[in-house]
Amino acid sequence: MVDKNIVVVGGNSGIGKTLIQKLQNSGANVFVFARNSNSGFNTIEWDVTQDLPDLSSLPEVIHGLVYLPGTINLKPFHRLKIEDFQEDLNINLLGAIKITQALINNLKKAEPASLVYVSTAATKLGMPFHSSVAVSKSAIEGLAKSIAAEYAPKIRANVVAPSLTDTPLAGRLLSTDEKRAASDQRHPLKRVGKTEDISNAIYYLLSDESSWVTGQVFGVDGGMGSVKIV
Repeated sequence: MVDKNIVVVGGNSGIGKTLIQKLQNSGANVFVFARNSNSGFNTIEWDVTQDLPDLSSLPEVIHGLVYLPGTINLKPFHRLKIEDFQEDLNINLLGAIKITQALINNLKKAEPASLVYVSTAATKLGMPFHSSVAVSKSAIEGLAKSIAAEYAPKIRANVVAPSLTDTPLAGRLLSTDEKRAASDQRHPLKRVGKTEDISNAIYYLLSDESSWVTGQVFGVDGGMGSVKIV
């Protein structure tokens, strides 16, 4: 990754923070977007539900773009309002569209560049109470495949689809020993994800080692999306 210019959206904590440290250690130039500048990195402030900030400080050539923002809005379907679906779409999908469209020419100049979006295991395996997040994350998978087709071979686009991962966003679901143990047991590999599990997969998709990979959805989910233990 030496001297590659990588844009990471959503770098305040969790997966983003782990990924940025890994990229910087590899010699990449990392440009971070986050809701606030308290991430410990040189950050451009941006709430992804709002208009884009000034992008003039970004380099002319961008080798990779990672879009990490997500939601865990788990409610019974009958209790979800249209506003819930809209909020999830704004964060999980429309923000990704905004930044991708704004940087598409910068990415094309890298030849090749790599786009990585983040989805969820709930798009592959139907899960109760996940209808809103699954709708928006299914859309991000469709977006990635369409971009992969339209911009090949100049830009590769792939998706990492985690299951429950130990991040601040998931804190409410892992707030007690009992909740954590139950979540561990739901996964065939008997643990929830760590930020390193997801950031390692993203790093691979950004790297030249994945130069023949595009249009794919990688389940990094402890087996949740494809394995059933009986």
